Amino acid sequence: MINSEQIKKVFKYLIKRKYILTLGFFVLWLGLFDKNSIITNIQNRNKLNKLKQEKEFWIDKITKDSTSLYELKTDDKNLEKYARQQYLMHKPNEEVFLTIEEN
Repeated sequence: MINSEQIKKVFKYLIKRKYILTLGFFVLWLGLFDKNSIITNIQNRNKLNKLKQEKEFWIDKITKDSTSLYELKTDDKNLEKYARQQYLMHKPNEEVFLTIEEN
């Protein structure tokens, strides 16, 4: 059982080190509970990395689509080829055969 003297010793020990305890509490509060805590910073960093990857993907896709669009606008043969492949268009008196590959 804890007697009153031991409790007094603990309180004296804590009072002597009140600045260290206050600093420790402050660091703990900022590290775990604040809106700019370590946990929040890690989550935000992960989101940022995902968004950067998405940005790279979309920039590549825009570049590819821009080149394809330029080719379609400048060359009638490419436009005809694209229409035949994508929309299954054909000339009169011409048949279209589709081949489907099974994996």
